[in-house]
Amino acid sequence: MIDLFIKLRFFDVVDILLVSYLMYQFYILIRGTVAINIFIAIFIIYIIWLVVKALNMELLTSIMNQVVGVGMIALIIVFQQEIRRFLVYMGSRYLSKSISLNKVFTLALDENKTVNTAPIVEACMRMSESGTGALIVIARKSALEVFIQTGDLVNAETSARLLETIFFKNSPLHDGAAIIIRDKIHAARCVLPVSDNPNLPPNFGMRHRAALGITENTDALAIIVSEESHEISVADAGVLTHSLTKEDLSLILEREFTGSGSYM
Repeated sequence: MIDLFIKLRFFDVVDILLVSYLMYQFYILIRGTVAINIFIAIFIIYIIWLVVKALNMELLTSIMNQVVGVGMIALIIVFQQEIRRFLVYMGSRYLSKSISLNKVFTLALDENKTVNTAPIVEACMRMSESGTGALIVIARKSALEVFIQTGDLVNAETSARLLETIFFKNSPLHDGAAIIIRDKIHAARCVLPVSDNPNLPPNFGMRHRAALGITENTDALAIIVSEESHEISVADAGVLTHSLTKEDLSLILEREFTGSGSYM
């Protein structure tokens, strides 16, 4: 006789809620990065393995068992950056003195805010005129926590004067990237991954390579102001657009980050 009733204990409910919460937090950290596609592929393979196992397909089951058996090692290798971000994120949250349920969903709630693009454009034009080199990263869905941890927290309202101060050549914060999340300059002097694209022109320096690197690994957009040529460029999805005018830069930022932009 088949028992059609599922016995659900209190701790089963707790187990499900904890797993759901951890999966949600992991998704928050990897969304907008190339890792989300790998995660989806691994999830599909896992579902196929469960179906094959349930249908008692012995040959496929043995093959899938081997694949899943080494899956944890593969996950650690593939998601090493995301795992580090997850541990830093969870550790900094639960070691904090002020813990509340509101903080758990802060990132999701902040998605309703738009980026204040006007001061960014103004600062870039002034720095271009003065020959001040700059690298500004604007977040979309990815929180960029792993890169923020490499710099100094600013957490101030976005303003043209503050951006110019950060990238002033005698400022201790000028060497690195400034990361903007929604309406705030979140951090400065941040270290970014460098693109290894062999097809880049030789006149592109480390700022351009770092801008391409961050956009190849995340869904962020990066703005570069060249110290040598005074040229303004934008990197997005691993593609660099250079020699931008004020109107060009304003149009790109307004299209991507204002109203119901593509990052929402």
